[in-house]
Amino acid sequence: MPMYEYQCRSCQQRFEELHKSMDAELPACPHCGSRKVEKQFSVFAAHQPAPAPVAAPVGGCGNCGSAGGDCPWADN
Repeated sequence: MPMYEYQCRSCQQRFEELHKSMDAELPACPHCGSRKVEKQFSVFAAHQPAPAPVAAPVGGCGNCGSAGGDCPWADN
């Protein structure tokens, strides 16, 4: 069921309402009870999954992951 945004023409309050279909009767304003409401344009929100975490280097060196200790990037 889609969520729609409305604005009441009587009290100017904005509200959201779940609506079964476009053909259904417009909802009453929850603030004043008026049925004089207009559907508003809404911003579409899309959520994406979080990116996978970057794996930490494996081994003795924190720069390249070399376990041998002869890393050219290590601070000596």
